[in-house]
Amino acid sequence: MNEKILVVDDEKEIADLIEVYLKNDGYTVYKFYRGLDALKFVNEEEIDLAILDVMLPDIDGFRICQKIREKYYYPIIMLTAKIDDGDKIMGLTIGADDYITKPFNPLEVIARVKTQLRRYTRYNATTIKTVQTPNEHDIRGLLINKDTHKCTLFGNELKLTPIEFSLLWYLCEHQGSVVASEDLFEAVWGEKYLNNNNTVMAHIGRLREKMNEPAKKPKFIKTVWGVGYTIEK
Repeated sequence: MNEKILVVDDEKEIADLIEVYLKNDGYTVYKFYRGLDALKFVNEEEIDLAILDVMLPDIDGFRICQKIREKYYYPIIMLTAKIDDGDKIMGLTIGADDYITKPFNPLEVIARVKTQLRRYTRYNATTIKTVQTPNEHDIRGLLINKDTHKCTLFGNELKLTPIEFSLLWYLCEHQGSVVASEDLFEAVWGEKYLNNNNTVMAHIGRLREKMNEPAKKPKFIKTVWGVGYTIEK
């Protein structure tokens, strides 16, 4: 194991608790109580996953997430004490992969960390080509390759996070069919879909932004209201 985890939270008790549980599970932990110190660190040290508190005394977790996403694509889990969906949607829109509300069970944090790292490793690893399962889709200038984990649009590479890549890959695999939001969520996140879950919508919005897709008339990922999403043939 020995993956490197960044933990940023100004509440010392919470940061220390997360550190203890992560270290007990075999992870290397880099802990910071201030956001600017953490930002300086991520540009100097390679890490495998970041856990960021939203509210920090010097710079909020959203800003840290944005700065990380300018260069890196490892998983990011956001922590917040707020119970409304605003923070969650904001975090997912700017590139976070998961979201945990305080107070939380430390074992839930460990479970989320393991899930994100498994997904990140799986979608960045080279897979064995088979005749039955195509490793590449080319759809009207959108080229996505599962082996190389690369995606280009009209020759320009799209910098996708593992979650964004798997969402787009799943839609391409089911090109011509409407994929229900709950099916998309359960296939990519591997968890039970909740009726009020805005996770899929936020990530689809992020994908469209990276693809320079107009919100009202997208050329690739189209919304079927009340059902889900489709990429037409």
